[in-house]
Amino acid sequence: MRTLLDHIAVVAPDLASGTQFVEQTLGVSLQAGGQHPRMGTHNKLLRLGEGVYLEVIAVDPNAAAPPRPRWFELDKLRPDASPRLATWVVRTDDIVAAREACTWDPGPIESMTRGTLAWRITIPADGSLPQAGAAPTLIQWDAEPHPASTLDDVGCTLEKLEIFHAAPDQLRVALTSLGLVSDVQVRSLPSGESTHLLAHIRTPQGLRTLPVSFAG
Repeated sequence: MRTLLDHIAVVAPDLASGTQFVEQTLGVSLQAGGQHPRMGTHNKLLRLGEGVYLEVIAVDPNAAAPPRPRWFELDKLRPDASPRLATWVVRTDDIVAAREACTWDPGPIESMTRGTLAWRITIPADGSLPQAGAAPTLIQWDAEPHPASTLDDVGCTLEKLEIFHAAPDQLRVALTSLGLVSDVQVRSLPSGESTHLLAHIRTPQGLRTLPVSFAG
């Protein structure tokens, strides 16, 4: 089995603040994404290379609330919360086998759509982030083309994703069990800090680091 980094997810209390966070950090503009009917959310996107992209996701104020908790802990965000790089998603061509290989509980496999796109994805029933976002969500795309291939190439590339975790060796073993081949590096968590991610992104303005949160 083999898995690849598919995308990284920035969560925000609204799409405007999440978009501002990413655009000011990276110096590029995001593209419109769309709506997720089953989750009552919407997004904007940025291509980060072949088969890799960044997603800013937030509650869609014009959509009906779903009969279950939304994904990525969006229901827990306060209106004044800072946007943050919350988690990452890996793709597989056999999500059932990948889920069975997980050493953590990624949640049930759910079917989702956005426009003409269709996919299956793991979502904990309570909408939580597995291991506070350190462990990836699993996805299997069931329709072509991949979203990254439909986005404009604005000169951004994800060079490295760092995960800071209290049990780095344990997390490394877990990722190895998934056959992950992407450049994801697990680091020891500095004293006094919470689990977080850092994305190192090559942009037309040089190398930028997408931090965990944004005050602005």
